[in-house]
Amino acid sequence: MPRLQEIHANLIDRLQEARDQGWLGEVAAIETTLAAALKLEAMRDRAAQPFTVHLGMPDFRRDAGRTSAEPER
Repeated sequence: MPRLQEIHANLIDRLQEARDQGWLGEVAAIETTLAAALKLEAMRDRAAQPFTVHLGMPDFRRDAGRTSAEPER
């Protein structure tokens, strides 16, 4: 986590420098990288949240018996 914070701070510094220098392509690339990093962080946070989904349990009782058109012997 500390390394990611360092990378984020570096990107912010690079973004400011690119804006100061008028490097529009670099500004766009850094903004894209920051947006992707925020999405990854949100995905990681979402994955860390415990959740369950109740899908229900199918009822096989009525389908479990076999029927046949032929009479039993």
